[in-house]
Amino acid sequence: MAETDRIELIAALEMVDYVVVYDEPDPYKLIAAIKPNVLVKGGDWSADKISGADIVERNGGRVAVIPYLPGFSTTEIIERIRN
Repeated sequence: MAETDRIELIAALEMVDYVVVYDEPDPYKLIAAIKPNVLVKGGDWSADKISGADIVERNGGRVAVIPYLPGFSTTEIIERIRN
């Protein structure tokens, strides 16, 4: 799914206020700058490895790990298309 399509899909969710795209390998500085109330990562990440989780929690926010659903990652979708 193209980046612009993913942005539009996520932005359309009622509970989403903003979508931020970044091109750095680690979003820590961005998270420190915007101090989100909620930080969400996919279930293939363990909570202790989520960059910026300390910032969010220190500011009273919440870090959510969404369960990983096999077959729905961008990488797996691309692989199915190629095959």
